[in-house]
Amino acid sequence: MNWFRVLLSLTVFWFAALPAAAETVLSKFLPEISAGALVQGADGFGAPREDVAVAPVLKGGETIGWAFVTSDFVGTTGYSGKPIHTMVAVDKDARIIGVQLVKHSEPIVLIGIPDSKMKEMAAGYVGLDLVEEAESGGTAHDVDIISGATVTVMVIDDSIVRSGLKVARALGLGGLRPEEKASGPVYELNPEATAPQGWMEMEGDGTLRRLSLDAGQVNGAFAALADQRAAERPLTVPDETTFIEMQTALVSVPAIGKAILGEAEYANLTGWLKPGEHAIVIVGRGLYSFKGSGYVRGGIFDRIVLIQGDISVRFRDRMHKRLMAVAADGAPVFAETDIFKIPADAGFDPTQPFRIQLLVQREVGAIEKLFTTFDLGYQLPQSYLRPVAVAPVAEPSAAEGIAGQEESAAQAELWKRIWLGSQTEIAVLGAMLFVLTAVFFFQTWATRNARAFFWFRIAYLTATLVFLGWYANAQLSVVNLMALFGALVSGFSWQAFLLDPLTFILWFSVAAALLFWGRGAYCGWLCPFGALQELMNRAAKALHIPQWTLPWGLHERLWPLKYMIFLGLFGVSLMSIEQAEHLAEVEPFKTAIILKFVRAWPFVAYAAALLIAGLFVERFYCRYLCPLGAALAIPARLRMFDWLKRYHECGHPCQTCANECPVQAIHPTGEINPNECVNCLHCQLLYQSTTKCPVVIRKAKRRDSVAASPAPDLGHHPNSPKPQASS
Repeated sequence: MNWFRVLLSLTVFWFAALPAAAETVLSKFLPEISAGALVQGADGFGAPREDVAVAPVLKGGETIGWAFVTSDFVGTTGYSGKPIHTMVAVDKDARIIGVQLVKHSEPIVLIGIPDSKMKEMAAGYVGLDLVEEAESGGTAHDVDIISGATVTVMVIDDSIVRSGLKVARALGLGGLRPEEKASGPVYELNPEATAPQGWMEMEGDGTLRRLSLDAGQVNGAFAALADQRAAERPLTVPDETTFIEMQTALVSVPAIGKAILGEAEYANLTGWLKPGEHAIVIVGRGLYSFKGSGYVRGGIFDRIVLIQGDISVRFRDRMHKRLMAVAADGAPVFAETDIFKIPADAGFDPTQPFRIQLLVQREVGAIEKLFTTFDLGYQLPQSYLRPVAVAPVAEPSAAEGIAGQEESAAQAELWKRIWLGSQTEIAVLGAMLFVLTAVFFFQTWATRNARAFFWFRIAYLTATLVFLGWYANAQLSVVNLMALFGALVSGFSWQAFLLDPLTFILWFSVAAALLFWGRGAYCGWLCPFGALQELMNRAAKALHIPQWTLPWGLHERLWPLKYMIFLGLFGVSLMSIEQAEHLAEVEPFKTAIILKFVRAWPFVAYAAALLIAGLFVERFYCRYLCPLGAALAIPARLRMFDWLKRYHECGHPCQTCANECPVQAIHPTGEINPNECVNCLHCQLLYQSTTKCPVVIRKAKRRDSVAASPAPDLGHHPNSPKPQASS
C-alpha cells in the first residue's frame, strides 16, 4: 500500500528530527530499585558502564554481580503489545542472583494474577546457570507457567535467558565469550535448487521434519514432572494413540515453497513477505492442536515458539496465514495447515539449524494447568544451499555484542514493524476519522435528515465499540495521560508511545479535535465505552425503560465529581504512577472493553452497575465519573471555533434543546457548556426541525402565510370600474 508507506516514511522522518532519548532503560529504572530487594545482602549499585547497559551490584564496596534490564538487550513485547521490563542480576559465574519485574502493561498480571505469584515465579530464576543454558540452547530449565498468564510468563522467561546470555558473553562471565563466526564455509540459499514433488520424498531427504508423539510418551513426560498431580490425570486413550504429529518446512525457500504450497499459493506468499522475511509451514493432526483456541486478534500463539541459538520468535496472529490445501503429491490429511512469518529483524538465519518448541498442557485443577515441552528440530538440507566466499571480519567488541547494531536496530525498528503489521486497522481508523471530520465540517447538511442521521450515528457508534474497542482495544484512558506526564518528567521517548499505532493516532486526533471542537469529538464518537453506554440506552428506550432527568441543580453539582477524581489520580501519579494505575480502575474501560468482562467479579459488578445506571440516565458515567472526560474538558474552552448554531430565542424562552440534550449540557439560559457537550449534534437536528423548533416552525408558518395570500392586481386602477363579464 503506497499511501501507507508514504505516511510511515513521513512519520519516521518527523520523529527522526526530534531529540533522541539517549538513556538506557536501566538508567531509567535503576534509581527506583533497591539493591537489597534485587539481590539479597546487596547494599547499593555502582555507576552504570558506558559500553554495556549494566551496573555493578555492590556489597560492602565490592562488586558481587551485574544488574541489567532485559529490554535493553532483547525484545520483550508481551500480550499487551508493550515491553515487559525485568531487572536481572548475574554473578561472575554467570548465575542469576536476582530477578525483579519492574514495569509492564500486561492486563492479566495487573488485575488477574496475585502479585505474590509473580514474585514467586521471578524468584524461581535465582540460581539459574547461564552456562548450562548456553550449552543447551536455553532449554536447561523448566518454565514455571502460571495458568492464565501463559504468554506473559513465556515472554519473561525468554527475555531473562536471552538477555542473560548476551550479558554473560559480553562481560566474559562464567567463561562465556561472544559467539564467534563459524570458521568453516559460509552458505547462502541456492535459488536454483529443486525439491522433490512427493511428500514422502521430502520427508526422506529432510525437506520436511516431523515430531510425532503418542499418548504414552506424553503421559510419561508428565509423570516425570516433580508435581505428581500431572501423573494422576493421564490421558485415558490407548498409549499408541497419536497425541500429535507435527511437521514443518521452510517454505520461503523457493523450491520448497513451490513444492508444498503450489505455484499460486507460493506467489501469494512472496507478496505477503517483505525483504528479509522468511516463512515456515506447520501442519499437524492428532488429539492436540499446536495452535490451540486461546489466541485472539492481536494475541500470541502460545503453544509454539521458534528458537535458533539465543534468539526466539513468538508468532502473533498478524504473522499467521491459514493454508487451505497442501499441493505436494501424497500429502496426508492434516487437521491444521498454517504458515507463519519470521520477521526480518528477528536475526533468523535460514541456513542454520532451528527448532520449533511445542508447549503441551494438562489440566490438574479447575483453573490450574501444568506444562511440558517437546522440540521439533529442523536443518535445511545441503542441497538447498551453496557456499559463498566471505571476507574475514574483525571480532566484535563487547559493546558491539550487547548494544551493537543488530539489537539496537531491532529496538529502533520495533514500532515500525508494528505499524506495518497494522495497516488494515490504521486504514479503517483513518477512514473513521475522515468521515467524522466531514460530518463536523458539514454538520448542517449531515443533520438535515433526522432519521438518516440517527442511523448513521448508531452505525458509527457500533463501529467504535466493535472495531476500536473489542477488536483493536483502542480505548484511551487517563492512564495514558499520566504515563505521558511521567515520561516528560523522567526522560521522554517516543518509542513507548509509537508501539500502539491506533492509540497513538487517536491521541493525535484528539489533540487536533480539542482545538476545533472540544472534547466531544472523542467522548461522543470515538470512545468505545461511551458508545456502549449510548447503544444500551437506545435499546432501553426502545424497550420503554423509564428515563430519569436529574434536577438541574443536582445535575450541575454532580459535574465536578469527575474533575475531583482526575485531580486525585494526577496527584497520586506524581508520587507513584503504579499506584495511580491501580486507582484508575475507577475507569471500567479495562473490564468492559479490553478484557470483555472476563475478569474477577468485583470489577465486572462495578462495570455492570455503571452500565445499568446508564439505562436510566443516559451516559451516566460520562457525565459524572469519567476522569478522562474531565482531563479532556479542561482545555475544551480553548477551542478555536463555535460550530454549534443557536438562535437568539434559545433559552429565552425556548427550552426544547435544553430539555432534549442527551447529557444535559445546555443551561436553562440557552448556553452550551463545552466542558460537558459530547458533540452528538442532536441540537443541530432540532435547529432545523420543522416539527420541534419554534423558530423554524414560525418561519415556516410565515412563508406559508405569504404564499397563501392573494397577489395584488397591478393591471387596474383601484377606482376604475370592474370589467363586465361577457354573457
